[in-house]
Amino acid sequence: MKQTLRKSALLAAVASTIGMAAPLAQAAGTITFGEDKSVSVGLGIRSTFTSTEDGATNGSSNSNDFALDSVRLYMNASLNKYIKGTFNTEKKADESIGVIDAIAQFEFMPEFNIWAGRMLPASDRSNLNGPYYLLPFSYPGIVSRYPSRTTGRDDGAAVWGKLLDSRLIYNLGAFEGHNVGTRVGTTPGTSDQPLVAARLQYDFWTPNGAPAFYTGSTTFGAADVLSVGVAAQYQKDGAVSATSTGDYTGWNLDGLMEKKAGPGAVTAEGAYYKYDTDGVIKSEDGTAYLLGLGYIFNEVFGWGRFQPHVRYQKFDRDDNPVLAADKKQYDFGLNYVIDGFNAKLAATYSKVEQTTGKEVDKFIVGVQLQF
Repeated sequence: MKQTLRKSALLAAVASTIGMAAPLAQAAGTITFGEDKSVSVGLGIRSTFTSTEDGATNGSSNSNDFALDSVRLYMNASLNKYIKGTFNTEKKADESIGVIDAIAQFEFMPEFNIWAGRMLPASDRSNLNGPYYLLPFSYPGIVSRYPSRTTGRDDGAAVWGKLLDSRLIYNLGAFEGHNVGTRVGTTPGTSDQPLVAARLQYDFWTPNGAPAFYTGSTTFGAADVLSVGVAAQYQKDGAVSATSTGDYTGWNLDGLMEKKAGPGAVTAEGAYYKYDTDGVIKSEDGTAYLLGLGYIFNEVFGWGRFQPHVRYQKFDRDDNPVLAADKKQYDFGLNYVIDGFNAKLAATYSKVEQTTGKEVDKFIVGVQLQF
């Protein structure tokens, strides 16, 4: 999701919508060495301070923690007009660096393209946004839970394209899968069939300005947006535990609306999810819901603009509700948007409720920069 190509093209689309002609692709650091030959390098950083009520080790004091949540190196290359490549890395929890994207891109025309390697499979809008292109600062992990090999990605190949004046986006791929269960990455006693992932998205008002099938959950008031999408993933014997194997099925509907209104623009989003592992991994069998609302003010205060927002997530497990850990999360936040997704600050109050365990209340301050 967070490729230099994607960052530049998405922001360029926003810029052109509001009348700016600056070649934002240059912001990523591009070296050109011939016709349609180039290499681009970029950097993404996300860092947070989190205070959790009763989160200290004594059980009665607030915890206060600083974290470097993400450091990403973005690299894109173009051999010619049709053959391109993407290589992105991410800091892992153990402080090592891992590959999240490594894509060979054969881009013949807007209507038909082939990608192969490690990439985002067709999935929900939140996963295609990723943490760097959300309206709220934190990722909605309670509801957006399609399985992945790393950071929402998997190894495979996909075809995608944009039809009907780029309003209809399709994406169909086959991937390694087997990412659900206690034996993730193994295929003992399975048919070893690929995971099939598909998505259709239609943009009614303004066509999606992001490259390929990627998305963003706000244009910061630059465009009127009305978009709906449906995605599904299926793998025979895709859920594997130490004692059993089952088919994995996941699907969702999602929508995004942004409309200029009064002294700014209102943004609304929603999603419905259904996950099923044939009862093999009961913690992943269930239904999920997401609702979000935001408003960005046109007036600039200092360096940026304010964007208050709220978000609700809920995951209902299918098994016995007395024993299951159904979970809800409420987020109330305020973004200070300096340069779109390139530079923003955020403050968020978050409350997590579940049927087993006590409530968790957090206050989070975050900073995001992309170069």
